[in-house]
Amino acid sequence: MAEAGDEVLVLLGVDGSEHSVYAFDWYVHNFHKAGNKLILVHVPEPATHVSMMSHTKLQEHLKQYEEKIEAMKVKYLEKMEARGIEGEFLRIIHEKPGHAIVECAEEKRVKFVVIGTRGQSQVRRTIMGSCSDYIVHHSPAPVLLCRHSKGWQKEFKDREKKEKKEKGKKKSR
Repeated sequence: MAEAGDEVLVLLGVDGSEHSVYAFDWYVHNFHKAGNKLILVHVPEPATHVSMMSHTKLQEHLKQYEEKIEAMKVKYLEKMEARGIEGEFLRIIHEKPGHAIVECAEEKRVKFVVIGTRGQSQVRRTIMGSCSDYIVHHSPAPVLLCRHSKGWQKEFKDREKKEKKEKGKKKSR
């Protein structure tokens, strides 16, 4: 484990899905410690059927794609800033998100990897493959796999309200 004063790097895979939002929120509420640096990694899905698009349609599609990624980046960085979490957002171009996340974890020498899971059935994972399954089996660091349950958004919102209320009481003392 890192010594006092050492920076602990945590890689968190994000893709804009509710599963990655849950993984982020779970990490923040249950796992994050002062001194951890969070590296958010986004590996955009390869565009499909772009060869069938006209030049104008392709340009429009790419613009929307970039705007969507930028909005996600801004959302996560704002959430980090609001919580006083140091970190960065990396966008990695790669055909296979699982491979990209594992390679980034190796390169950055992270202490932990945090990812969400869609909870696919064993048959679907076997046929199509699973990004989280690949990461769990190939990561150079321990992997925290977050599988959300119903009502998780309310749970975290209630917890945030309680934390804000407690901070307000401390400041007024």
